[in-house]
Amino acid sequence: MADDLRTRESVRRKALWTLSHLVPGDPQAAAILNVLDDIEDQERVDLHHSNPHLDIDAVRKAVLIERHSSGINIVDEARIPQPWRERFLQASIGSTRLIDAPYARDWEKFLAQWQVEMQHLAAHKIARRARQR
Repeated sequence: MADDLRTRESVRRKALWTLSHLVPGDPQAAAILNVLDDIEDQERVDLHHSNPHLDIDAVRKAVLIERHSSGINIVDEARIPQPWRERFLQASIGSTRLIDAPYARDWEKFLAQWQVEMQHLAAHKIARRARQR
């Protein structure tokens, strides 16, 4: 299951990054939207058989920001509920961090960027529906 989640979130991350360079309505977005639709379908099936899905606001409230002994604010990675932890890890590949934990600013940046990406994805889906009419 963990490998499936890692793979799914890696594919989602690559698709979202690719989609971010396209304007809603661009025909090149069709294949990417299909990939993201498949991921959402897989996620619905997984969530049906596991824990209830936490939205971004619930996750933001659930993950505490702590002060590290170095004076830097961090988040306890283990306390980030899945699939959000894996989403954050995939989005953070290559980022610097403390050995003990990721920086809180990176967590907050990820959450803000996720909202922007979901708005952009929604705009693409609206444009796709308009084209299908």
